[in-house]
Order: sequence, then C-alpha cells, then structure tokens
Amino acid sequence: MPKPPLRIAILECDTPLPKTKEIYGGYGGVFENLLKRGAQALDDPSLNPEAGFQVTKYQVVDDPSNYPSLDDIDAILITGSKHDSFADNPWTNTLVAFVEKVLADGRVRTIGVCYGHQIVARALGMKVGRNDDGWEAAVTNVELSAKGKELFGKDTLAIHQMHRDIAYTYPKSVQLLGSSPVCSVQGMYEPRRLITVQGHPEFNHEIMTEILDTRHSTGIFNDEAYDKYIKSAGLPHDGVAVAAAFLRFLLED
Repeated sequence: MPKPPLRIAILECDTPLPKTKEIYGGYGGVFENLLKRGAQALDDPSLNPEAGFQVTKYQVVDDPSNYPSLDDIDAILITGSKHDSFADNPWTNTLVAFVEKVLADGRVRTIGVCYGHQIVARALGMKVGRNDDGWEAAVTNVELSAKGKELFGKDTLAIHQMHRDIAYTYPKSVQLLGSSPVCSVQGMYEPRRLITVQGHPEFNHEIMTEILDTRHSTGIFNDEAYDKYIKSAGLPHDGVAVAAAFLRFLLED
C-alpha cells in the first residue's frame, strides 16, 4: 500500500478553455482540487487533504518526452481530452506505451478519466473508437454494477459526461463498474492496479457550461443538443464520491 503523502503524477492530455484555465491553471489543477475534496469526504486520518498528496503535472501533448520516472511516483492519473484515444500519432502512441509500462509495473497504480479511461482500455488491448450512439454530455445517470456500488457507495452514479468515443469492451482481468444507455463500459477496476471512469468527476457546472457554450458556438452541438445538455449541466453530481473512491483505491493493501 502506498503511504501518504501519495505521489500522484497527473498526465495532462489537453488544455482547459480560458475561464477554467484562469481559475485552475490546467486540468492538473482541476484534479488537484477534486482530490482534496475527495480526501475531505473520505475522512481518513492517514490522508490529510492538504498534505496527503505530492501532485506533479505533466503536459504530454506538446512534449511527448514529458513523463515521470516510475521510481518517483505511486500513481498516474490520465485526464480527459478533446483528442481521439484511437489516434495513431507520436504523442498518443507514446502515451499508450507509457500506460502499458505502468500497468506492467505492478507497483504504480493507474487512474483514467474519460479519454484516460479509453487510453487505459487501449493499453489493455481493447478496441476504442467513435460511438455509433453519438454524444453523451452533462450530468448523466450511470447504472452501477455490484462492484461499482461497493466502490462508490451509491446505487446509481450521477456524473458529468463529455464524449462521443468509447471503449467497446473490457478485459476479463478487470471488473466493469457501470453502464449507461449510450455507453456500455462506464468504468473499470482491478484491485491495486487500475480504476477508470468514462465520466468527468472533476467537472462542475461552470466548467461544463463553458465547454457546452464553446461547442455550441463552433457548431459541434446544434441548438437542440445544446438545449438538452445545458439543462442538466447544473444538476447535482457525485464527483466527490468518485474522487473518494480513487483515493481508497490508492490506499488499498
């Protein structure tokens, strides 16, 4: 079991939009904020919400050599991204190879979120690509498996989504955490090795609204889709419960 302070390397696979960037600096900052709130909710005396982490951030899109040494970390967290998880280009292929290395390490643990979830699936040899059922966005209810209910402490999970790519399936070595009508693989788990979610526990109303507004103005979402998603952008969600589950995973014996 890793001992606090947990050394978490956040692999930033995208840059936030301007308002979010001004507040948090980058997606690493968004996740650092989420993990602190998750630690507060976890209320574990061994994990101080302020001093229980040593978070380092690596922007891997523009610098494919920008990765940590596995000797210096206890876990990686792979963020979401506007990029395609199935792309065949140098930086994506380098990311997949690094995640394969981490998964084979046996000590360093892996957390994947949205794009990061898909990258983990790809590193495990699973097919990822466009979803024939289209977009899933804003706060969505995920039906949890028995393991998902155990890990998240919920019967169903309300979580922000922003994706039209999916992992089509999952390996037999991992446990499925949940599904939705639009996406059958909403999360994966293997004790002391990996945990992933297709949704965005780190998003809030403001972050989601900025993304929806931008994708509406650029024509990615038409008026009908925008109106549908903006109505659920501010609904209550379980992002902090997911963060607490991430931390319990990191502390597993």
